[in-house]
Amino acid sequence: MRKLSEIELPKTFEPDVIEKNLYEFWQAGGFFKAQDTSDKPPYCIVIPPPNVTGALHMGHALTVTIQDMLIRWRRMQGYNTLWMPGCDHAGIATQMVVERQLRNEGTSRHDLGRDKFVERVWQWKEQYGNRITEQLKRMGVSLDWDRERFTMDEGLSEAVRHAFVSLYKTGEITRDNRLINWCSSCRTALSDVEVDRDEPEAAEMWSFAYEIVDGGEIIVATTRPETMLGDTAVVVHPDDDRYKDLIGKMVKHPFQDRTFPIVADALLADPELGTGAVKVTPAHDPNDFECGRRNNLDFIDIFNDDATVNENGAPFTGLDRFEARSKVKAAIREKGLERGSNPHEYAPGRCQRCRTVVEPKLSLQWFVDTGKMAQDAMDAVRNKDTEFVPKHQEHRYFDWLEPKMPWCISRQLWWGHRIPAWYCNDCNAITVSEQEAAACEKCGSKNIHQDEDVLDTWFSSALWPFSTLGWPKQTDALKTFYPTSVLETGYDIITFWVSRMMMMGIRFMGDVPFKHVLLHPMVRDQDGNKMSKSKGNVIDPLDVVEGISLDDMMEKTRGLTLPEAEINSAIEYQKAHFPNGFAKSGTDALRYTLAAYTGQDQDIRFSVDRVESNRKFCNKIWQATLGFSLPNLQGMTATSEVPKPITLADRWILARLHKVISDVNKGLEDFKVGEVTQLLYHFFWDELCSWYIELQKPVFMGDDAEKRADAQRVLRHTLDVSLRLLHPLMPFVTEILWQQLPKTDDAPDSIMTSSFPTNKDGVKDDAAIMEATKLMEIVTAVRAIRAEYNVAPSKPISLELRTDDETVQAVMAQNSHLLKNLAKIEDYNVGSADAEVPSGCATAVAAGAQILVPLKEIIDLDAEKARLEKEKDKCQKEIDRSDKKLSNEKFVANAPEAVIQKEKAKATENKERMNTILEALKRLEEM
Repeated sequence: MRKLSEIELPKTFEPDVIEKNLYEFWQAGGFFKAQDTSDKPPYCIVIPPPNVTGALHMGHALTVTIQDMLIRWRRMQGYNTLWMPGCDHAGIATQMVVERQLRNEGTSRHDLGRDKFVERVWQWKEQYGNRITEQLKRMGVSLDWDRERFTMDEGLSEAVRHAFVSLYKTGEITRDNRLINWCSSCRTALSDVEVDRDEPEAAEMWSFAYEIVDGGEIIVATTRPETMLGDTAVVVHPDDDRYKDLIGKMVKHPFQDRTFPIVADALLADPELGTGAVKVTPAHDPNDFECGRRNNLDFIDIFNDDATVNENGAPFTGLDRFEARSKVKAAIREKGLERGSNPHEYAPGRCQRCRTVVEPKLSLQWFVDTGKMAQDAMDAVRNKDTEFVPKHQEHRYFDWLEPKMPWCISRQLWWGHRIPAWYCNDCNAITVSEQEAAACEKCGSKNIHQDEDVLDTWFSSALWPFSTLGWPKQTDALKTFYPTSVLETGYDIITFWVSRMMMMGIRFMGDVPFKHVLLHPMVRDQDGNKMSKSKGNVIDPLDVVEGISLDDMMEKTRGLTLPEAEINSAIEYQKAHFPNGFAKSGTDALRYTLAAYTGQDQDIRFSVDRVESNRKFCNKIWQATLGFSLPNLQGMTATSEVPKPITLADRWILARLHKVISDVNKGLEDFKVGEVTQLLYHFFWDELCSWYIELQKPVFMGDDAEKRADAQRVLRHTLDVSLRLLHPLMPFVTEILWQQLPKTDDAPDSIMTSSFPTNKDGVKDDAAIMEATKLMEIVTAVRAIRAEYNVAPSKPISLELRTDDETVQAVMAQNSHLLKNLAKIEDYNVGSADAEVPSGCATAVAAGAQILVPLKEIIDLDAEKARLEKEKDKCQKEIDRSDKKLSNEKFVANAPEAVIQKEKAKATENKERMNTILEALKRLEEM
């Protein structure tokens, strides 16, 4: 491969020219690799394993941006950094994808049989499963790819079996009949975190009466009338005077030849709610289940696996549960037992995968007893063994773990880690083993069969921080990198994953799996809505990186496996919101934008316009390096020493560099990624480019060789340090530009193996910062006067300063050449603060001095007044237009939130502009 310094670069920033070549260069150089044993301090992050079915989405892009930023930073600091890559087998999701493929071929998994189906899934994985890996590389990630893991590879499968068997032997895993979440479409049990309950729906609270055997009735209410087919009690509060005499009496079931009791239970019944009486269906409601156990009630399961009513629900056997709901209501109405209904809103649990309403169902499943593990995991956070950033997100963690609920880990699927349990057909004993069982361990019979179920995907994912390092073997990698340093992820999977890794890590390793949990906000669309393929607001990160036309975007949408109505709706959204598609922005611009968003402690409203704007920052870095610096650094010899500054400009930039280095390192230590992005942007664009380079242009254009040499050393050093500071955030543009700089003979091959800047790379000089700041404030004030009165930047003007501040007077005297050059001043005078102000001057206050710019001889006062009046009228029309729009209730109700906010910002900007115009007109009148 050619040296990067020899590649011919375009004059303007073109990301696709450099990104592919650079990633190949990094991989070929082995720069991503960690060492299992090293004298360097370890730093490890395990990637949250994306689903093997997945394609890169904006949440992934945000996660890997932050993780890569931390890894590259620590690597440059001299740490032995391991960023562990891998994918999750994603049991339900992957099985659904392959089953859909089989349906399109006119067959099914049942036609193939289990073994052939599993083979088919592995084939699919080999064909399509590496897609997200290639997409991650496009994001510039410095993962140690030689260590890539898959949750069903041989080593991780061994770890899963070892964990299961160990927990079974200690009684922490058991098989039990308990209430679980059942998806009738996927035909499998689900854990609570696989059920969404965030979509409220309009429903009714429907009331009916049970007849009491001895006479009278008791009224109950429910949102699920069909479940009364499995009722086995009515519960009242023991202190409710209305029902004290009824406790222990029996009620008649209206459709079945059975009776059941009225029971007192203070935990379930609330006298203040409804009638105070509660129907109890222990086999189909979690609260009723616990009540049933407390009161030794019967458990009657009324549903088949497909959510039709079984024989226990006679006379409605065979009906779908929702059809049964309406039939049950009608039958109760006919018996004269209906007692009315009230509107009610509730959020039924829905399967995350297929959106089917989940049915609470009594089922024989495998469970983990989380009692001690959950307590240990909570104690670890309370003791600060693991710290959450931001800390306020801890409540999600504690809220989930505190109940210490049993974790249902069995799934009725074929794809996944098959449960290592074998049942004896002769003595009914269970044999649990890490190896394939050949015989019953109790009676020795070979007439055994393995459990058909597989483990919850999150069981293997819970072992990820240590199984990927070789556990249960005690490998060098495990000894070096466990516990890992940081887990970076979204707050939405604290319950799914973070809590379970904490439980399993402490249980099997005796230590927390990570020292910090860094949580980022959720990425939503520009209006704050959740991104959804059916809405059309999902933005593919690579479309932003590489650019895409609207036609190509719509063609991708047409290829989705969605109902036609949803595809059409999505396309309409894209037409309205992305009429021009996306311009090519490059990876660095996207990474910068995502990192900058994290500075807000709220969900991200992602805007492609912002990425396209930040592409200008990439171009600014490009132009400052290739356009200005490199031509002016030709012929110089680089040294590793920090230059000794002489001029105020050099002193100031090295002093600011010292401060920025300190702030960036501190910001990364504290995980304040958003603040770091702003620090770097401000320093490079506002200070290095807008001020320092402008200050030094006369030196580079002049004939003084000694001054030029001094300026070269400071510019090269500042640029070198700046690119190294920016590299973790924007790896591509910084690498290719750093390669072009003059370097010492012992310079490393890549910027990513150079040292991250420390305070020693700058020069602490508070005086220089103070002096330069005063100069800049005065220059800025003069430039503002020019702009306000339409005085061309090239037109020389005079300046009068009024101040008694000796520091300001000294700074101006010593740096008059800089003042004259930057503000284009022909001559200036300094007078005392109480000196008379000449007439016809524009005034401002800056750096403790009064700024006076005589304008009578420079501008045509009448013409300038006419221009400002015209500008005032134009500005007023814009203000009126915005006010009319924002007072239009229809616009506010129907326009996207981003459009409304944009209009408000425009109105504010125009009102501020109007104030400036009015002030200028007032001063003209005074002249």
